[in-house]
Amino acid sequence: MRAVLSIGSNLGDRLAHLQSVVDDLGARVRAVSPVYETDAWGGVEQDAFLNAVLIAEDPALDGYGWLRRGQALEAAACRVREVHWGPRTLDVDVICCCDNGVELLCSETDLTLPHPHAHERAFVLVPWLAADPDAVLSATPVADLLAGLTAEERAGVRRTDLILAL
Repeated sequence: MRAVLSIGSNLGDRLAHLQSVVDDLGARVRAVSPVYETDAWGGVEQDAFLNAVLIAEDPALDGYGWLRRGQALEAAACRVREVHWGPRTLDVDVICCCDNGVELLCSETDLTLPHPHAHERAFVLVPWLAADPDAVLSATPVADLLAGLTAEERAGVRRTDLILAL
C-alpha cells in the first residue's frame, strides 16, 4: 500500500528528527519533498516547524500499519503528547493511503483517512506537490486544494535549502 506521510518537528534537532523517518523507512520511500519551514498551525504559541512529505510504499502495511509505524517513529524521537497541536520532536501524520490507485477511506476513532485536515493545511499540500506534482486527494488535484487556501496560509510555508537524504 502506498502512503503519503507528512512529517514535522519543532523541538530539538528538527532536521535530524525528519531524517530519522527517511532512514527508518529506507527503500520504502518512493519520493521525498524538499524541507520547508512553516508557521505553527492550530493556535498554540510555539517555534516554527520543519516539514516535509514522504511518499512510501509497503505491501505489508495497511492504513493501521502506517499509523503504527508513524507512532513508533514518534516514540523513538521521544515525542510527548502534552498539548493538542503543541510543540513536538516529531509528528508523523498519515495523510492518505492508496491500494492500486484506489484511495483508502477509514473513519474510526483512532484512524481517519484521508487525514481530516490535510486539505486545509498548506504545510501538507505545498511539500506534497513538490514530491508529486500530479497528487490527488479525494478526487481533487492537490494543486486545486492549495489554490483554494488563503495567501496568508500559503505564505506560512517557506522552502529551505535543507535536504533529506534518501
